[in-house]
Parts: sequence; structure tokens; C-alpha cells
Amino acid sequence: MKRTVLRFLKLGLLSLLALLTLLAGLFGYFVYAPEPAPPQLLGTLRKAFIEVAGLTRSYRVYTPKGLPRGAPLVLVMHGSGEGPQRIRMGTGYGFERLADAHGFAVAYPKAYASDWNDCSVIGDKKVDGASADDAGFLAAMVDKLVAEHGLDPARVFAAGVSNGGSMAMRLALEQPGRYRAVAAVVANVPAPQNFQCKPSAQSTSVMIMNGTLDPLVPYAGGEISLLGLFYKGGPIISSRASAQYFADWNHLSAAPQTSRVDVPGGFSVEQNRWRNEGRTEVELVTIHGGGHGLPQAYAQRPRLLGPSPMAPDGPAMIWDFFARQAR
Repeated sequence: MKRTVLRFLKLGLLSLLALLTLLAGLFGYFVYAPEPAPPQLLGTLRKAFIEVAGLTRSYRVYTPKGLPRGAPLVLVMHGSGEGPQRIRMGTGYGFERLADAHGFAVAYPKAYASDWNDCSVIGDKKVDGASADDAGFLAAMVDKLVAEHGLDPARVFAAGVSNGGSMAMRLALEQPGRYRAVAAVVANVPAPQNFQCKPSAQSTSVMIMNGTLDPLVPYAGGEISLLGLFYKGGPIISSRASAQYFADWNHLSAAPQTSRVDVPGGFSVEQNRWRNEGRTEVELVTIHGGGHGLPQAYAQRPRLLGPSPMAPDGPAMIWDFFARQAR
């Protein structure tokens, strides 16, 4: 009897080990993504703090060597539950590479809660029942960096990925006079019942860059969730409707100019640009076959987030858009 019990216990232990091994393999296949190798950068990265509305907020700032006075500033905002280091790696350090090449400062702010306090009603935006004024924090950080480094307040730009992209949309809508242009990656405008922003009468240029096979933020609109089980972010409108929303807000009534090219890996990039002879522009960049992430050649995204194209160079496309608006 004792031997029978021991045999069953042994079989149960082996079965448990086999299950754990299987789960670890599945986790590694779907969730793990190797960290990109840090590039040889010329500038300096430092961590800094600022007091805003009684809270100590943090951010990191990268300044290229020999950054001239009057240089631009680019904010890069992380996704839900992440932070400055994760967005640096997730973008393949692309904005710092560009900063060295083109001479601008890069700031990586940290959200107060897991989610940025963006335009959507739904989200994990509170800590111990209290929410923070993220837009106010970012404005104070921008003013501090402009003063410290002699940056150009007329060439301040904001980019974000996922929930950070949603926050970029809020900055465009509510503080267009502060941000010359914004870029929102894998993010759409919240549906009317999930929308809490108060758009300004003034407007600014907006780029949206989304993948058609994004399993978290659906390109065609719907509910933000992963596999219908994780991270409920509320309903959103489609990517095309989001771009049209900003085109209407910018009073760009003409039909968009459209182009499409194939890129390595079996993907293609479609660009729709709403323009006029005025100050603003709206661009929708559609990565056909792309998943949830900013395409670039250095960092792969977890398979759980859909296909991970290594082209086009997303950070470079964003910087080109920003530089075009600055002219």
C-alpha cells in the first residue's frame, strides 16, 4: 500500500513538473522578448525629479553631446504598467540614436499610476484611490527642461506607445499650444461613451501609427483587451476614424494623400496625409500585418502582442513628421 501511494505521488510530481515545463515554454514563446543591446551613444542620460501638486514625479532625460541652445525637445511616453527604461528598450533606443544624429533632447516621463491619465474614462489611473494631473506634470517638466537646457519652446513634441500614445492624444487635444506635434503609436481615440477630454479650439499636428493585426488595441475599433481576458481599456473608435477625428479638428477638409509601399518581412506601410496650406497636418501610418508595438530594427516584441515587424523605422518616421511640422 505504501509503495502504491509513493508511486502515485511520484507520478503526480512528474506530471506537475511536466506541466510547469510546458507553461514555462509557452511563457517563453509568447511573452519573452530579448532585450536589445544598448547602442554606443554620445550623450548623457540622467534621472531627475520635480514636485508637482504635492507629488514627487520622476523622469529621465537624454541630452546629446554638444546640444546647442534652441534645440527641440521630444517627450516619449511609456505604455501601461511600464516605465522609462522599458520604453527606451521597446523603441530600440531609437529616439536617442536620432537625438545624436539630429541634435534634440529626449525626455522619458513616468506615469503616476499604471496608466496615464489620458482621454479615456476606463483605466488603472489611481494610486490608493487618488489620481494625478499627468498633463500638468508633463507641462511643468517641459518648462523645467526648456529653462535648464535652453531648448526651443516652439519645438516641443510628444510621442507615446500604447497607453503613452493615448496620453499623447490628450496633450494634442488639451494643450496644442505647448506641443508643436504629437505621435500616437498603437492607440486610437476613445469611443464617445469612454471620452473625457475637453478639446481646445486651437489645434496641432498629429500622427497615428497602428498595426492592422494588433491584438490589444483593435485597428478597426472595439474594446481594448488582450485575448478578451486581460487589461480592459474601454471602447475605442477605429484608426481611420481616429485620424479623421483629428483631421476634422484641424479643419483639414480635403481628401488625404495616400501611398503604400512593401517592407521586408511581408508587411506593407500605408500613409494617409491630410494637409492644407496652413500650420497643421494629420497622418495615419498603417502597418499592414503589424501587431502591438513601434516597428524598428533593434527590439522584438513578445509574440503575444502580434507580429513584430522590424521595418519601417518607426522612430525615424516620427522624427521626420516632427521636423516637417517645425519648418
